[in-house]
Amino acid sequence: AAMAIDCKGTILIGTGFPVIGTFETDGPVGAIALYDTFQALGAHPILVCGTPLALAVSEDYRIHQISVGDLSQGKEEARIALEKYQPELVISIERPGLNAEGYYANMRGEDISAGCACFDYFVTEAKCPTIAIGDGGNEIGMGNALEGLKELDIIPAVTPCDELLIADVSNWAGFGLIALLGLRSKQDLLANVDTTKILEYLSRKGSVDGVTRENTLTEDGLEAINGQQLIEDLRKLTGFSS
Repeated sequence: AAMAIDCKGTILIGTGFPVIGTFETDGPVGAIALYDTFQALGAHPILVCGTPLALAVSEDYRIHQISVGDLSQGKEEARIALEKYQPELVISIERPGLNAEGYYANMRGEDISAGCACFDYFVTEAKCPTIAIGDGGNEIGMGNALEGLKELDIIPAVTPCDELLIADVSNWAGFGLIALLGLRSKQDLLANVDTTKILEYLSRKGSVDGVTRENTLTEDGLEAINGQQLIEDLRKLTGFSS
Protein backbone atom coordinates (compact mmCIF):
# COMPACT_ATOMS: atom_id res chain seq x y z
CA ALA A 1 0.00 0.00 0.00
CA ALA A 2 2.87 2.35 0.77
CA MET A 3 4.11 1.80 -2.80
CA ALA A 4 0.73 2.72 -4.23
CA ILE A 5 -0.80 5.42 -2.06
CA ASP A 6 1.35 8.28 -3.31
CA CYS A 7 1.11 7.37 -7.00
CA LYS A 8 -0.50 10.10 -9.06
CA GLY A 9 1.05 9.11 -12.37
CA THR A 10 0.65 6.01 -14.50
CA ILE A 11 0.02 2.61 -12.94
CA LEU A 12 0.18 -0.42 -15.22
CA ILE A 13 -2.06 -3.31 -14.15
CA GLY A 14 -1.46 -6.59 -15.96
CA THR A 15 -4.16 -9.25 -15.84
CA GLY A 16 -5.86 -11.99 -17.84
CA PHE A 17 -5.32 -15.75 -17.54
CA PRO A 18 -6.34 -17.71 -20.66
CA VAL A 19 -8.87 -20.52 -20.22
CA ILE A 20 -10.44 -22.44 -23.16
CA GLY A 21 -9.99 -19.61 -25.63
CA THR A 22 -11.25 -16.84 -23.39
CA PHE A 23 -10.31 -15.38 -19.98
CA GLU A 24 -11.11 -16.36 -16.43
CA THR A 25 -12.85 -14.16 -13.87
CA ASP A 26 -10.07 -14.36 -11.29
CA GLY A 27 -7.72 -11.49 -12.00
CA PRO A 28 -9.86 -9.13 -14.10
CA VAL A 29 -12.33 -8.57 -11.23
CA GLY A 30 -9.53 -7.47 -8.93
CA ALA A 31 -7.82 -5.53 -11.71
CA ILE A 32 -10.97 -3.54 -12.45
CA ALA A 33 -11.50 -2.86 -8.75
CA LEU A 34 -7.90 -1.64 -8.46
CA TYR A 35 -8.24 0.43 -11.64
CA ASP A 36 -11.33 2.21 -10.31
CA THR A 37 -9.67 2.74 -6.93
CA PHE A 38 -6.47 4.22 -8.32
CA GLN A 39 -8.46 6.47 -10.62
CA ALA A 40 -10.49 7.72 -7.65
CA LEU A 41 -7.22 8.47 -5.85
CA GLY A 42 -6.02 10.61 -8.75
CA ALA A 43 -3.70 8.20 -10.53
CA HIS A 44 -3.75 7.16 -14.20
CA PRO A 45 -4.28 3.38 -14.35
CA ILE A 46 -3.94 1.36 -17.54
CA LEU A 47 -4.91 -2.29 -17.95
CA VAL A 48 -2.26 -4.30 -19.81
CA CYS A 49 -3.57 -7.50 -21.38
CA GLY A 50 -3.83 -9.56 -24.52
CA THR A 51 -6.83 -10.67 -26.53
CA PRO A 52 -9.61 -11.52 -26.02
CA LEU A 53 -9.70 -9.61 -22.71
CA ALA A 54 -8.15 -6.46 -24.18
CA LEU A 55 -10.84 -6.21 -26.84
CA ALA A 56 -13.60 -7.13 -24.41
CA VAL A 57 -13.00 -4.21 -22.05
CA SER A 58 -11.35 -1.63 -24.33
CA GLU A 59 -14.50 0.50 -24.65
CA ASP A 60 -14.71 1.02 -20.90
CA TYR A 61 -11.09 1.13 -19.68
CA ARG A 62 -7.72 2.43 -20.82
CA ILE A 63 -5.96 -0.55 -22.38
CA HIS A 64 -2.46 -1.34 -23.55
CA GLN A 65 -2.74 -4.48 -25.67
CA ILE A 66 0.15 -6.95 -25.81
CA SER A 67 0.78 -9.82 -28.22
CA VAL A 68 -0.54 -13.30 -27.57
CA GLY A 69 1.46 -16.45 -28.31
CA ASP A 70 4.77 -14.81 -29.27
CA LEU A 71 7.15 -14.91 -26.31
CA SER A 72 10.01 -13.67 -28.46
CA GLN A 73 8.39 -10.23 -28.56
CA GLY A 74 7.77 -10.01 -24.82
CA LYS A 75 10.87 -8.18 -23.69
CA GLU A 76 10.81 -5.65 -26.53
CA GLU A 77 7.09 -4.98 -26.07
CA ALA A 78 7.69 -4.34 -22.39
CA ARG A 79 10.66 -2.07 -23.07
CA ILE A 80 8.69 0.08 -25.50
CA ALA A 81 5.66 0.32 -23.20
CA LEU A 82 7.70 1.10 -20.09
CA GLU A 83 9.54 3.83 -21.99
CA LYS A 84 6.26 5.25 -23.28
CA TYR A 85 4.30 5.27 -20.03
CA GLN A 86 7.07 5.77 -17.44
CA PRO A 87 4.92 4.05 -14.77
CA GLU A 88 5.21 4.83 -11.08
CA LEU A 89 3.94 1.34 -10.21
CA VAL A 90 3.44 -1.97 -12.02
CA ILE A 91 0.94 -4.52 -10.70
CA SER A 92 0.40 -8.05 -11.94
CA ILE A 93 -2.77 -9.82 -10.78
CA GLU A 94 -3.30 -13.45 -11.81
CA ARG A 95 -1.02 -13.29 -14.82
CA PRO A 96 0.69 -16.48 -16.01
CA GLY A 97 4.38 -16.47 -15.12
CA LEU A 98 7.20 -18.07 -17.09
CA ASN A 99 8.57 -21.27 -15.54
CA ALA A 100 12.18 -22.45 -15.45
CA GLU A 101 11.77 -24.05 -18.88
CA GLY A 102 10.65 -20.76 -20.40
CA TYR A 103 6.99 -21.47 -21.07
CA TYR A 104 3.62 -20.94 -19.38
CA ALA A 105 1.77 -23.80 -17.67
CA ASN A 106 -1.65 -23.96 -16.05
CA MET A 107 -2.41 -25.77 -12.79
CA ARG A 108 -2.92 -28.97 -14.77
CA GLY A 109 0.64 -28.74 -16.07
CA GLU A 110 -0.54 -28.04 -19.62
CA ASP A 111 1.54 -25.74 -21.83
CA ILE A 112 -0.69 -22.72 -22.45
CA SER A 113 1.94 -20.47 -24.05
CA ALA A 114 0.06 -20.25 -27.34
CA GLY A 115 -2.77 -18.41 -25.60
CA CYS A 116 -0.68 -16.25 -23.28
CA ALA A 117 0.47 -12.66 -23.56
CA CYS A 118 3.83 -11.98 -21.91
CA PHE A 119 3.67 -9.53 -18.99
CA ASP A 120 6.70 -10.91 -17.13
CA TYR A 121 9.13 -8.34 -18.51
CA PHE A 122 6.88 -5.45 -17.53
CA VAL A 123 7.59 -6.57 -13.97
CA THR A 124 11.26 -7.54 -14.22
CA GLU A 125 12.34 -4.60 -16.41
CA ALA A 126 10.37 -1.86 -14.65
CA LYS A 127 12.32 0.94 -12.99
CA CYS A 128 9.56 1.43 -10.42
CA PRO A 129 8.11 -0.69 -7.59
CA THR A 130 6.31 -3.86 -8.67
CA ILE A 131 3.54 -5.81 -6.92
CA ALA A 132 2.41 -9.26 -8.03
CA ILE A 133 -0.68 -11.16 -6.91
CA GLY A 134 -1.27 -14.88 -7.32
CA ASP A 135 -2.92 -17.90 -5.76
CA GLY A 136 -1.65 -21.10 -7.34
CA GLY A 137 2.11 -20.82 -7.80
CA ASN A 138 2.20 -20.47 -11.58
CA GLU A 139 1.70 -16.71 -11.67
CA ILE A 140 4.08 -13.78 -12.11
CA GLY A 141 5.72 -13.00 -8.78
CA MET A 142 5.97 -16.57 -7.54
CA GLY A 143 9.70 -16.50 -8.14
CA ASN A 144 9.76 -14.90 -4.69
CA ALA A 145 8.39 -18.12 -3.15
CA LEU A 146 10.17 -20.89 -5.05
CA GLU A 147 11.38 -22.73 -1.95
CA GLY A 148 7.84 -23.13 -0.64
CA LEU A 149 6.49 -24.10 -4.05
CA LYS A 150 8.81 -27.11 -4.30
CA GLU A 151 6.37 -29.03 -2.11
CA LEU A 152 3.47 -28.56 -4.55
CA ASP A 153 2.59 -30.72 -7.53
CA ILE A 154 2.75 -27.85 -10.02
CA ILE A 155 5.14 -26.30 -12.51
CA PRO A 156 5.91 -23.05 -10.67
CA ALA A 157 6.55 -19.67 -12.22
CA VAL A 158 10.00 -18.20 -11.60
CA THR A 159 9.34 -14.54 -12.42
CA PRO A 160 10.02 -12.42 -9.30
CA CYS A 161 8.65 -9.07 -8.14
CA ASP A 162 9.29 -6.54 -5.38
CA GLU A 163 6.25 -7.47 -3.28
CA LEU A 164 4.27 -10.70 -3.63
CA LEU A 165 0.69 -10.96 -2.34
CA ILE A 166 -0.93 -14.40 -2.09
CA ALA A 167 -4.57 -15.28 -1.43
CA ASP A 168 -6.96 -18.19 -1.97
CA VAL A 169 -8.38 -16.17 -4.87
CA SER A 170 -6.18 -13.54 -6.51
CA ASN A 171 -9.06 -11.06 -6.70
CA TRP A 172 -9.24 -11.17 -2.92
CA ALA A 173 -5.63 -10.04 -2.51
CA GLY A 174 -6.57 -7.11 -4.71
CA PHE A 175 -9.37 -6.28 -2.28
CA GLY A 176 -6.87 -6.52 0.57
CA LEU A 177 -4.62 -4.01 -1.17
CA ILE A 178 -7.59 -1.67 -1.63
CA ALA A 179 -8.36 -2.03 2.09
CA LEU A 180 -4.81 -0.95 2.93
CA LEU A 181 -5.06 1.97 0.52
CA GLY A 182 -8.30 3.02 2.21
CA LEU A 183 -6.75 2.76 5.65
CA ARG A 184 -3.79 4.93 4.66
CA SER A 185 -5.88 7.48 2.77
CA LYS A 186 -8.66 7.46 5.40
CA GLN A 187 -11.27 6.66 2.75
CA ASP A 188 -13.78 3.81 2.60
CA LEU A 189 -12.59 2.74 -0.83
CA LEU A 190 -14.02 -0.77 -0.63
CA ALA A 191 -17.54 0.64 -0.29
CA ASN A 192 -17.47 1.22 -4.04
CA VAL A 193 -16.43 -2.33 -4.99
CA ASP A 194 -19.33 -4.53 -6.12
CA THR A 195 -18.05 -7.98 -7.09
CA THR A 196 -21.37 -9.12 -8.55
CA LYS A 197 -21.58 -6.06 -10.78
CA ILE A 198 -18.04 -6.61 -12.08
CA LEU A 199 -18.67 -10.33 -12.60
CA GLU A 200 -21.86 -9.55 -14.53
CA TYR A 201 -19.93 -7.12 -16.72
CA LEU A 202 -17.20 -9.69 -17.44
CA SER A 203 -19.73 -12.47 -18.01
CA ARG A 204 -21.36 -10.40 -20.75
CA LYS A 205 -17.90 -10.11 -22.29
CA GLY A 206 -17.40 -13.89 -22.33
CA SER A 207 -15.50 -14.71 -19.13
CA VAL A 208 -15.42 -18.17 -17.56
CA ASP A 209 -14.69 -19.46 -14.08
CA GLY A 210 -11.10 -20.71 -14.02
CA VAL A 211 -12.04 -23.87 -12.11
CA THR A 212 -15.39 -24.88 -13.65
CA ARG A 213 -14.64 -23.34 -17.06
CA GLU A 214 -18.24 -22.16 -17.22
CA ASN A 215 -19.66 -18.69 -17.86
CA THR A 216 -20.93 -18.08 -14.32
CA LEU A 217 -20.78 -15.26 -11.77
CA THR A 218 -18.12 -17.07 -9.75
CA GLU A 219 -14.42 -16.81 -8.91
CA ASP A 220 -12.41 -20.06 -8.85
CA GLY A 221 -15.59 -22.02 -8.19
CA LEU A 222 -16.78 -19.71 -5.41
CA GLU A 223 -19.99 -17.68 -5.51
CA ALA A 224 -19.73 -13.89 -5.72
CA ILE A 225 -21.11 -13.58 -2.19
CA ASN A 226 -17.84 -14.99 -0.84
CA GLY A 227 -15.80 -12.15 -2.28
CA GLN A 228 -18.38 -9.58 -1.24
CA GLN A 229 -18.39 -10.95 2.31
CA LEU A 230 -14.60 -10.63 2.42
CA ILE A 231 -14.96 -7.00 1.36
CA GLU A 232 -17.40 -6.37 4.20
CA ASP A 233 -15.05 -8.09 6.65
CA LEU A 234 -12.17 -5.91 5.44
CA ARG A 235 -14.31 -2.78 5.83
CA LYS A 236 -15.02 -3.78 9.42
CA LEU A 237 -11.37 -4.61 10.06
CA THR A 238 -10.30 -1.17 8.81
CA GLY A 239 -12.99 0.62 10.83
CA PHE A 240 -15.23 1.76 7.99
CA SER A 241 -18.15 -0.52 8.81
CA SER A 242 -19.64 -1.93 12.00
